[in-house]
Amino acid sequence: MSLIDQLIYEAVKFTIDYSAYWLPIFLIIIFWKTWINYVQADFFANLDNILLEIKLPQEILKSPQAMETFLMVLSQKGGESTFIDRYWKGQMRASFSLEIVSIEGDVKFYIFAQKKFKGLIENGLYAQYPGIEIHLAQDYSKSVHFNPDKMGLHVFDIKKAEKDFYPIKTYADYNIDTKDQLEEENKVDPINQLIEFMGSIGKDQQVWLQIIIRAHKAKPDPWKDGAKKEIEKIQKEAIPKSENKESLRFPNPTKGQLERIAAIERQTSKIPFDVGMRAIYFGAQESFDKNQIGGLKSMLQSYTAPHLNSFKSTGWLDNFDYPWQDFKNRKQNKTRKKGLEAYKRRSFFYPPFIGTKFIMNNEELASVFHFPGRVTATPTLTRIPSKKSEAPSNLPI
Repeated sequence: MSLIDQLIYEAVKFTIDYSAYWLPIFLIIIFWKTWINYVQADFFANLDNILLEIKLPQEILKSPQAMETFLMVLSQKGGESTFIDRYWKGQMRASFSLEIVSIEGDVKFYIFAQKKFKGLIENGLYAQYPGIEIHLAQDYSKSVHFNPDKMGLHVFDIKKAEKDFYPIKTYADYNIDTKDQLEEENKVDPINQLIEFMGSIGKDQQVWLQIIIRAHKAKPDPWKDGAKKEIEKIQKEAIPKSENKESLRFPNPTKGQLERIAAIERQTSKIPFDVGMRAIYFGAQESFDKNQIGGLKSMLQSYTAPHLNSFKSTGWLDNFDYPWQDFKNRKQNKTRKKGLEAYKRRSFFYPPFIGTKFIMNNEELASVFHFPGRVTATPTLTRIPSKKSEAPSNLPI
């Protein structure tokens, strides 16, 4: 018997001899994971959810900082405080879905949430945007069912390209929160590229962007710990090299290193959220344009911060790189169906569809999801037809 055969024999014999010890432990672990997935999926499926449509006035003079302030009220950390809550009832932190949707170029804003948060959301939004209207809406996604013979569909998740503690380019970097930028003719809003792309979608086509968020909660927190270590690494790199090991050397950071440190410190000073982003483009077979997939993947390019962070697509159909990976598109069509179902269920952090989450703070989220002013001139962006005002007090009775 060769040495390799002997080793295999000994390994198999050891596994069988000690199966009475490791097999029960293995089965308990499998059962526990299955149980957690079951109770969480059951809890999630039975939540009383609503979809709120936000209709915009003709003018919005607020900067995205108003949305940043509103998002603070969505940082709900309760619901899973005890062992019974988490592992018997399957309770979870509340999640919210911020959605920007284009139906044949008609662009709308939605928030998907548990019904019990309706008042909280309405009060928070009206406090920051007095001119908007908030309405209960029918779920636009429920009527869509994937049929590969009648429609084309592309779906992928979105995440940060670099480590989470490096920020994307936010509205503050565009100086939208300064006085001169609040004047519409001077404003450069990063959401314009997203809205313009969505507004360009034609007949029998739709684009959906979903940003699912929940309060970030972790002890210890790898996000903050990682940020601290990264700053220490940059500072260490800034120390000039010297052949004399005993000489005193002090950090002499470059402008780029100082900017990275400041960006990380700013990033971790604001309220963090766990985030899952998903984008879908679909249309009737005769209208589906594969060229639009490129636009879908680049619609968030305005948030790219050179040397810091950006967005990139991942998962779902992005896993298929070569034609021979999928004979007759069977796997891809199955993936398309699952991706659509995941969107419709707003499932990302919990079963049945768990994605790769990342972290954004409320400034970053407000940069991607906020209500644009008149500078966003897309004619199909849904707005309230006329500005409302109170009736004069001297009208005759």
